[in-house]
Amino acid sequence: MASGLLSTLKKMISSSPKEESAQSREADGICSPAAGRIIRLSEVPDEVFSGGVLGKGAAVIPEEGSFYAPADAIVASIAPSRHAIGLRTESGIEILLHVGIDTVELDGRPFACHVREGDRVKKGDLLLTADLAMITEHGYRTDTPVLVTNSDEYESVDIVKTGSVAAGELIMTAR
Repeated sequence: MASGLLSTLKKMISSSPKEESAQSREADGICSPAAGRIIRLSEVPDEVFSGGVLGKGAAVIPEEGSFYAPADAIVASIAPSRHAIGLRTESGIEILLHVGIDTVELDGRPFACHVREGDRVKKGDLLLTADLAMITEHGYRTDTPVLVTNSDEYESVDIVKTGSVAAGELIMTAR
C-alpha cells in the first residue's frame, strides 16, 4: 500500500477522547459487513492490514458486492474513491471498512456509496456496493478488512467467528 494512501487512511480516522477505562467497558459487537468468509488479518496479503498498522480486526472475503453497516454508528468519513468508509459507534468504537486490497487505484469506478458523511446508520443498513468482478478483472483482491482503528483504547478486540458468515453475523467484540 502506498505511503500516500496510508496517510490518507490515517487522516480519515479521527481519534475520539477516551471516555471510560478499558476495565469498565462491556464488550461491543461488530458484525460482518457482507456475506462471505471471515479470515484473520494475518492472512490478508497487505502488510499494513496484516501487521495491524491501522488497528485490530478481521477481514471478509465477500460473496457479493453489497456491504452493510457492521454496527449502529455515524458515518465519520468516506474515501474519495469510495473504497473505504470510517464509522464511529455511540460507544466510541472507530471502525474502518476497506473494500479490497489496493482498490484505491481503481479511482472509485467499481464503487457506489449509499451514505454520506454524518449519516446515522443502523446495523445492516447498506453502506456501499462494489462490482467485485471488475475488481478481480483488474487484478485486485476483494479481501475486505474490518478494523477497530482505535483498538489501542480497548483491553481487547477479539475475533469470535471465522469461516463462512452471513452479513450481519457477529464476528468480533471490543472490550
